[in-house]
Amino acid sequence: MALDSAAGSGMSSILSRQKAAHIRDGIPSAAKRIEWIDKSIDLLVTHGDALAEAMREDFGHRSVDQSALTDIAGSIGALKFSKKNLAKWMKPEKRKVEFPLGLLGSKAYIQYQPKGVIGVISPWNFPVNLTFAPLAGVFAAGNRAMIKPSEFTEATSELMKSLLAQYYDEEEVAVVTGGPEIGAEFSKLAFDHMIFTGATSIAHHVMRAAADNLVPLTLELGGKSPVVLGRSADMQKAASRIMAGKTLNAGQICLAPDYAFVPQEKTKEFVGAATKAVETMFPTGLKDNDDYTSVVNQRHYDRIMSYIEEARDKGAEVIEINPTGENFSQQPHYKIPPHIIVDPSDDLKVMQDEIFGPILPIKSYGETKDAVNYINSHDRPLGLYYFGEDASEKDFVLNNTTSGGVTVNDVIFHVAQEDLPFGGVGPSGMGSYHGLDGFMEFSHKKAVYTQTGSEMLAMMRPPYGDKFRGQVKGRIKR
Repeated sequence: MALDSAAGSGMSSILSRQKAAHIRDGIPSAAKRIEWIDKSIDLLVTHGDALAEAMREDFGHRSVDQSALTDIAGSIGALKFSKKNLAKWMKPEKRKVEFPLGLLGSKAYIQYQPKGVIGVISPWNFPVNLTFAPLAGVFAAGNRAMIKPSEFTEATSELMKSLLAQYYDEEEVAVVTGGPEIGAEFSKLAFDHMIFTGATSIAHHVMRAAADNLVPLTLELGGKSPVVLGRSADMQKAASRIMAGKTLNAGQICLAPDYAFVPQEKTKEFVGAATKAVETMFPTGLKDNDDYTSVVNQRHYDRIMSYIEEARDKGAEVIEINPTGENFSQQPHYKIPPHIIVDPSDDLKVMQDEIFGPILPIKSYGETKDAVNYINSHDRPLGLYYFGEDASEKDFVLNNTTSGGVTVNDVIFHVAQEDLPFGGVGPSGMGSYHGLDGFMEFSHKKAVYTQTGSEMLAMMRPPYGDKFRGQVKGRIKR
């Protein structure tokens, strides 16, 4: 408890200084917000290679090329988009005034005001991107930030802490590192808003802690994002894109396709197409391939392997996609080749938990409505993916399911569009960010009304008379 108390006191002190600085300096100008954003862009451009190497170290092995795309370039893209648009977003938004007050000089508008200090709890799977992409919205809206990165990616977290301290005053951005007990104390702080990206199980604790201070929350969680392959889908193209999403970061992505519905007569075709896709991406094998990422640690490796073992033990058809027949029982890292589980029963853990690894269960279906009914009988997912050229079928799937977002004829890509909101629904999250939606999420929408100089409203004050009653009666009608 002494550790928790000391840690909490230190973090509270930083938060107090940031809040005081926010009040002292007032609403930041567009130029100041751009200055904050430019510092992050420069940090990533200058130190991107070092950050990619830290992520490689943290994962045992992680493709530095993948990190350059997803974490460095992806973050820079988000920051540049906010930089380009923030001056436009900051402008007050005019709203209508009730008739006839507008004719008499009354005005109404929304002022987008910084909330103050935003707490950012970022995860281990994309430790740089899921720190800096939120910062794009945080800075665009004129806020300061305190960041708690994951202890699972310790080297990356410590490097981000060191680099951000070089680029920002602690009154602007501060990073707090440490284990779960530090995270628990961090989530108890009285931020003006907090964004948490991580597991749904942890989100329950974060939300309870935030409730004590009524801290508004953005929760970016996950869940089991389904794929529906229509009969009109190009099976090889679809399998290639699905397996690219499933093998990226070894499936350790909140938006990774978690299971796929395949037309019952095309199950074998899909398995063959998925196998070919993996062989094409990793022709020299997986074990020593720099392009294929390891599972982050022993605990997650054991968890993922237990799904495969349980499925085999209970008689499910399990297909390992291992292009060169390598032996993964002895290796320096925690690499797991992609696996497909055909028609697993719902009592298997792989169909209950978010997989977060390179396993793809496939479920054969007869009619599209059966797939939709299955999806709707489970928690609403973060993402949903439809493959096919049948517009009416696509509309049926999209209109009759609810998910955080959708990509049609690919997976994951909707998250890469800065002009689209990214967020979940229900157990997969609440709130959204990216682009304008990030600016709005981290801004307070302050309603401002300026009253007319006319005294015609005097009739609305006591003593009430016939004129007042006539006005009210005129409003009480269908």
